[in-house]
Amino acid sequence: MIGSPILTQMPKVGRSLERRTARELIADKLMVLVATNMLRPGDVLPGERELANVLHVSRETVRGAIQTLAARGVVEVSQGSRTRVGNIDLSHLTVTIASPSAIDSYDIEDVHAARLHIELKVVGDAAENIDEETLGKLGALLDAQKLCSDDAMRFLICDREFHVAIYRACGNPLLSDFVTDLYTYMMDHRRSAMSRPGAIDASYKDHSDIVAALRRRDRAAVVAAFHHHLIRIYDTTKTLLANEEASGGKPKQKAPAGQG
Repeated sequence: MIGSPILTQMPKVGRSLERRTARELIADKLMVLVATNMLRPGDVLPGERELANVLHVSRETVRGAIQTLAARGVVEVSQGSRTRVGNIDLSHLTVTIASPSAIDSYDIEDVHAARLHIELKVVGDAAENIDEETLGKLGALLDAQKLCSDDAMRFLICDREFHVAIYRACGNPLLSDFVTDLYTYMMDHRRSAMSRPGAIDASYKDHSDIVAALRRRDRAAVVAAFHHHLIRIYDTTKTLLANEEASGGKPKQKAPAGQG
């Protein structure tokens, strides 16, 4: 797996990917999940086997990445217990082009409009350029999503891998990095939205439709499926915000444009 192009197509976390080991690359991927609040302090990480399956690497690579993160204080490893996310703030890290805090400073309407404008172009190009290896990975991620049940954290780990794999397939690294930044918008709030009844099932159905269109290399169908996905998530998020405001809750800063 180490020679796989999928493995080398990872967020740069502010530095070059050249001459870096597989465990370092996976450590960076896990750091991104923490930096974007997909993983929160105190969260119990999925097991090595599950992470290896989702991240498309060996268990040994995942184990080495976790050891690297433990040495940096990003995770806490205790004998006889599961690995937990440490109490650390990584929001200053550059995920691809910008830090999560920079993306979160924009308004929901602006981010949603940008995703519709740019993301649909990117996924349309991906429909024409995607290879069999990436399609295989997407299929495996769909299988993993089936097992997430109502666990929003686990689903979103799969969800991010799913989206980034498609973005990378467009063939333009700059566009894919930019869209990945848009995807990370207010991830902490997105996790709450994904915990609502039916949210995971609806996203899984959307993902299945997207993969079916990608397998046909049908650009129009892929764009239509992604458009439906983004609009549905946007509408769901707006409803969630309205309910929170009506109940006296205060969403942290602005709300996300969609949950993947």
